Amino acid sequence: MMDQSLERYSRQILLQHIGEECQKVLMDSNVVVVGCGALGTVSSSYLTRAGIGQIRIIDRDFIEESNLQRQLLFDENDIAEGLPKAITAQRKLRKINNKANIEGIVTDVNYANIEELTKGADIIIDGTDNFETRFLINDFCIKNNIPWIYGACIGSRGLTMNIVPSKTPCLRCVFETMPQMGTFPTCDTAGVIGPIAGIIGSIQATEAIKILTGKFESANKALIEVDVWDTKVKQIDVSDFMGLNDCPTCKLHTFKYLEAEDGVMTTLLCGKNAVQVMSRNSSNVDLVQLARRLTSVSNVSSNEFMLKFRVKDNEFTVFPDGRAIITGTNDLSTAKSLYSKYLGM
Repeated sequence: MMDQSLERYSRQILLQHIGEECQKVLMDSNVVVVGCGALGTVSSSYLTRAGIGQIRIIDRDFIEESNLQRQLLFDENDIAEGLPKAITAQRKLRKINNKANIEGIVTDVNYANIEELTKGADIIIDGTDNFETRFLINDFCIKNNIPWIYGACIGSRGLTMNIVPSKTPCLRCVFETMPQMGTFPTCDTAGVIGPIAGIIGSIQATEAIKILTGKFESANKALIEVDVWDTKVKQIDVSDFMGLNDCPTCKLHTFKYLEAEDGVMTTLLCGKNAVQVMSRNSSNVDLVQLARRLTSVSNVSSNEFMLKFRVKDNEFTVFPDGRAIITGTNDLSTAKSLYSKYLGM
């Protein structure tokens, strides 16, 4: 007779790869999903349904109409509510599985907070849209011996790779340096078709289940490339990278992305003509007080999670952790200047 707490997972337990014992392991597992866009909504949904006990979803952004084409947790009503992605995902996932501890955190993952945000994680899932954050996750996970699963999609193509410290190559073994700005396709230049995110996010969720339940022998060891338009799947052998002696992260143990010292961090946001600016010295911003101060500059709308105002061609979205997303520019220095001018931080 199956334990009543396992009944909802009965079809999964029937799999020869899972069974009751592995299901109990999943129910005791802690997963952190960094980024709740196209990939993060897919992987977090499947992991919630699979019975992961604790899932923390971290995302810095809010929902826009153009997200709905590929970000499966969100709908038109969510746009009207004006809530951040992480909070909306938390609410939706709790309705899917009220036994799971789902936590949405609205912030940017950076070198100063990644340790606190990922505390207790058994595995980290990459749902980000930029190499800067991925290289940071790679540094952190290699240093702290935490497995993570890289994922990316653009156009009709997607990539994913398991990164398990000391057992697989790390991200910098395969991609030694971040691509130069303008040399790598983005949502702006190539677009993205929704189903590729579903495929890559599903693979990430499946690989996470394998790793969490100790089935590393079944876990994929290659860099997987999928082209959904051409219906092609490649497994690119990366095993030779394990023998290299000069990987700065997993061989030389230098963690440059964890050791950044820049006081103001800027990130160009994929597909938005927008820049995120964050001051390392800003936290716990009083949005009510800030709204009062800005009334002389612009009409301000706000809730407990964010504040919005517009100045000429630039719209500002400010979060309690001091982050601002500034739309209407893709120039990092201009964004920093606007941040300083209107927010004074």
